[in-house]
Amino acid sequence: MQSSGPEVPSSVAFSATATAGPVEPSAAGLSDVATTQSPVLAASAPVSLNIPSVRQQSTLLQLGLRADGSLEVPPDGPTAPAGWYNGSPTPGERGPAVLLGHVNAVGGGPGVFANLRRLKGGDTLEVARADGSTAVFEFYRGEPFAKDAFPSETVYGDTEGSELRVITCDGYDPATGLFDDNYVVFAKLLSSLP
Repeated sequence: MQSSGPEVPSSVAFSATATAGPVEPSAAGLSDVATTQSPVLAASAPVSLNIPSVRQQSTLLQLGLRADGSLEVPPDGPTAPAGWYNGSPTPGERGPAVLLGHVNAVGGGPGVFANLRRLKGGDTLEVARADGSTAVFEFYRGEPFAKDAFPSETVYGDTEGSELRVITCDGYDPATGLFDDNYVVFAKLLSSLP
């Protein structure tokens, strides 16, 4: 990822609202699934991410917004961790939780999200949470988007259930040394482990 993150427009709200009202978590950690609602978890900050199929693991920093409205990006380097945008829902809450990380490291070598393009349908992303639970998400889509035409509503807009967005840079241009695109992973909450 280069130094500028995707912009979060003020019109996109990270809310955890649902038309049927709040859902209380069941004893198993997931809410009971009503016909109009998808499973969700109570709020709990994420602490780490594990993607077994591509052997990627990372602790998660908390990231906010810069003065210009763009997302902060995690520090860069060979062992730099990924980060959770703390203006988005926590992973497991209703809505899209947003994780950011580098595709490569300064000075060469892979970044924490170097292998995101290898994900395929059914692969899982496991987010350990501060309350001791693990939210397990299932990959259903990965897509590159031009940074100058980033579809904020598609990526950050409200969702019926709990979803995950994992964002890194893509579209490296050797002529400029910059990444022209972002690659976004879309995943839905599958289950919760105690």
